[in-house]
Amino acid sequence: MKKRTMKNITAALSGLVVSAMLLAGCSSAAPGSSSTNGSAAKPRVVIMVGGLEKIIYMPFMLAQQLGYYDKYGVNVSLVEESAGQDAEVAMLAGQTDGAGGFYDHTLDLATKGKQVEAVITMADVPGETLMVSNRLKDKVKTVSDLKGLKIGITGLGSSTNMLATYNVVKGGGKESDYSPIPVGAGSTLVAAIKNGKIDAAVTSEPTASILQNQNLAYTLVDMNHKNAAHQALGGGYASTSLYMRNDYVNTHKDTVQKLVDAYVATLKWMSTHTPEEIAAKMPPDYYSGDEKLYVQALKGQLPMFTADGKMPAGVPENVQKILSSFKPAVKKVDLSKTYTNAFVDKANQ
Repeated sequence: MKKRTMKNITAALSGLVVSAMLLAGCSSAAPGSSSTNGSAAKPRVVIMVGGLEKIIYMPFMLAQQLGYYDKYGVNVSLVEESAGQDAEVAMLAGQTDGAGGFYDHTLDLATKGKQVEAVITMADVPGETLMVSNRLKDKVKTVSDLKGLKIGITGLGSSTNMLATYNVVKGGGKESDYSPIPVGAGSTLVAAIKNGKIDAAVTSEPTASILQNQNLAYTLVDMNHKNAAHQALGGGYASTSLYMRNDYVNTHKDTVQKLVDAYVATLKWMSTHTPEEIAAKMPPDYYSGDEKLYVQALKGQLPMFTADGKMPAGVPENVQKILSSFKPAVKKVDLSKTYTNAFVDKANQ
């Protein structure tokens, strides 16, 4: 998949939004407007998520399945994209109100003069795994062996791209010492491993479990389970979040609060229910015909999610340290402008 330009994103988005509205049963109002559901007017919000079917982004769809958007008074349309980079571009273009993606995008954008902030932090580890094709099992044993490989990522500039780069740099290489290959996620990534298009990949669940169960790849770096992720990254790494333009947040505080209320309620529900109960709430097509595998993947990934949506202390600093190892400009970013706990603090009262 080639990296999309702003023009391509803008041209394609209207169709995606319409599709999302039809799937979600939402109205066709424009982003940031209001629509009527029964007798109550609810603020209308369009959120693009970099892979709705990925378990790391499960809270966005689960909130809808649980009826929490409606309960907390906000009319949400979820738009699917394969990579967080595309969600970021669409939000900056004003085509969507928010992006479901990794917190690291807020720091990267700040170096480009774009001010966005995470209004809720749903996970404090990446939930990603760096997996290597089994055909290289005898050759690639540590991150120092990643140099020269073709590593699959969701898209250029995506968080998987950044994590791949960090691991190559950690192994003594440079950003130019590997080839990042955009292959999306799910079936397209699995096919890329099978046909040798890529040597390795940074991927999340349920794709990681599929690769392992089909004996296609092995885990080189575990950034999914908390202890392993902290060891690999030197601490926490805020990942799944809802980030929005700072100017939007400042002028739509009531709407943002309703969204955060819905997501905090979703996270609390997740923390008190079993993987089987959670899976039963998700759309059946998320299982790809294998609910057992989906539950298996859920069991391994649920601990990554926060129960309250707060950005943990010290985590933004660690993300800044990781990104600045290959993006020096990130060192100068004012972290206080890249996230806020104000909305989650109120939601948890």
